[in-house]
Amino acid sequence: MLELKYEADGLIPAVIQDRHSGKVLMLGYMNAEACQQTLDSGFVTFFSRTRQKLWTKGETSGHRLVVREIRVDCDQDALLIQAELAGPGCCHLGYRSCFFRKLTEKGEEIILEREFDPAKVYGQDHPESQT
Repeated sequence: MLELKYEADGLIPAVIQDRHSGKVLMLGYMNAEACQQTLDSGFVTFFSRTRQKLWTKGETSGHRLVVREIRVDCDQDALLIQAELAGPGCCHLGYRSCFFRKLTEKGEEIILEREFDPAKVYGQDHPESQT
C-alpha cells in the first residue's frame, strides 16, 4: 500500500521533469496539503520553506507546470513529477530549468541561455527578480 514518507519537517522532495524532453526543470518540496492540491488542481504546488506557505508554480509569472504524471520512488520518500511547462522558463532567474549551470574544477559554468527577463515577468521590486 502506498504511503508517502515525509521528512521530519513534514516535507517530501519533488523533482520536476519536462514531460517531452525528459530534462529536469526544478526541485521543490511538498507537504501533504501541497500534494493534495497538486492532485486536485492539475498544477504543481509546493510548500515554500522560506515563506512557510503553499505556492503554485506560475501564480506570478504565468509559467505554470501542468501535471501529466506523478511517480513515487521505491522508498516512497521522493516524487518525480512529469509536467508540461506553460511558458518560456521554469527558473525565477529566467532560464528554462533551474539547473542552468554546472560546477567544474574552474568553478561555475552557465550552460543554458536565458529564456526571459525576470524583472519584466516579476517586476523590478519583486523578490523573484533578484539574483
